[in-house]
Amino acid sequence: MVLTSSGFYAKALHDGRALGLPDARIAVFTHPLGGLSDQQIIDRAEELYKSVRTALAKVPAPASVTQAPRAQRGLAPCDPAALQEWFFERQASDGFPVIAPTPEAVASMVDGSGRRDQELVGIIPPRGGLATVEQIAVNAVMAGCRPQHMPVLITAVEAMLEPRFNLASIQATTHPVAPLLIVHGPIAKDLKMNAGAGTFGPSSMANAVIGRAIRLILWNIGGAFPGAVDRSTQGSPSKYSFCIAEHIEATPWGSFITDRGLSHDASAVTVFGGEPPHNVNDHEHGDAEGILRIAADVFKTLGSNTWFIAWHGQKELLLVLGPEHAASIARSGWSRQDVRQYLYRATSRRRDELALGGMYGMRDWPPEFNGMPLDALIPIVPNPDDILVLVAGGEGKHSAAIPSFGSTVSVTREIHQYQGSAAAVRTNTIV
Repeated sequence: MVLTSSGFYAKALHDGRALGLPDARIAVFTHPLGGLSDQQIIDRAEELYKSVRTALAKVPAPASVTQAPRAQRGLAPCDPAALQEWFFERQASDGFPVIAPTPEAVASMVDGSGRRDQELVGIIPPRGGLATVEQIAVNAVMAGCRPQHMPVLITAVEAMLEPRFNLASIQATTHPVAPLLIVHGPIAKDLKMNAGAGTFGPSSMANAVIGRAIRLILWNIGGAFPGAVDRSTQGSPSKYSFCIAEHIEATPWGSFITDRGLSHDASAVTVFGGEPPHNVNDHEHGDAEGILRIAADVFKTLGSNTWFIAWHGQKELLLVLGPEHAASIARSGWSRQDVRQYLYRATSRRRDELALGGMYGMRDWPPEFNGMPLDALIPIVPNPDDILVLVAGGEGKHSAAIPSFGSTVSVTREIHQYQGSAAAVRTNTIV
């Protein structure tokens, strides 16, 4: 039995088919629930009760099990503009131009992974699509990736599929969340990823195409079609491509991944389910407390999911410091842990202030908070270590505050397939 609002009915049907239950019992109430009076909620409940009774009386067809075949071959237009339209009409791309995933191009991409084409990397929700190396390679070709990008992509997919990342919810929520990929270590430099000025923007082919490949994988294998399964109310530019590299040379505290138990010179990927970057503009302060007071104010917005939702009691914030802000903070003698401790205190808000927030009635925090005085300070995350701090960007006194979706926990995985500098790319004559 599935309970859903009318706004998510199409997704419920999709998920049932994906799970081999095309005739699943689905009970529906009118969307939405938020912002309704008590009587309106009672009316919705009565409507749902009737729908539940109807659904329970239904005898669903037996579940079926399907096997994902090899990537199917087909004929597509040669003209680039026609090819772009051909993919978009079939809900297989984001509307940007694509590169044709010819058998030769896909085979080359698979070779770059160092794995077998039919090796299963994981099952991507909500469709339950089987992400084989070959299927990942198809989407990588379409996005414009190179074979040497495959180890990053496969590791990122593995990281997103860890249960604590909660990809199923990220794929379907009304929140504007997208998986942010952060690439660490020597592989980022070998792939010519941009960790400096403009790292979140159009500044590097590798940043752009790796991020876009992840989106196409989530779309084509996971089935997260906007408006049907991906229910993000307004979407976000980060749903096209959201990939940066850590600026190791500008980091005064060593690589972020050392806090995750990895060597400082390891190549790794972190996935973080967050909102688009919120600018932290501070041209006035040269001290740690002054800069971080501004960052804390950006994080404290009442519209953030992070205040009200947790994933198994855990939630996170991500602060991406620009090099100049990081250097100023370090000159004050502050460590990365000092930054976390300060932000943990400075981002707290009074309980009566949080009651004005957009999700206070749906809050998911420890029950003991509800008995605290109205003027008691509530922390935005459970512990200082839930505030992630790394350095990326170029010159200028700007940083980025990235609230999370709330119902997710970041994952860092080492890129074990990485064997050193990327192989040279052969050249060819073009006209």
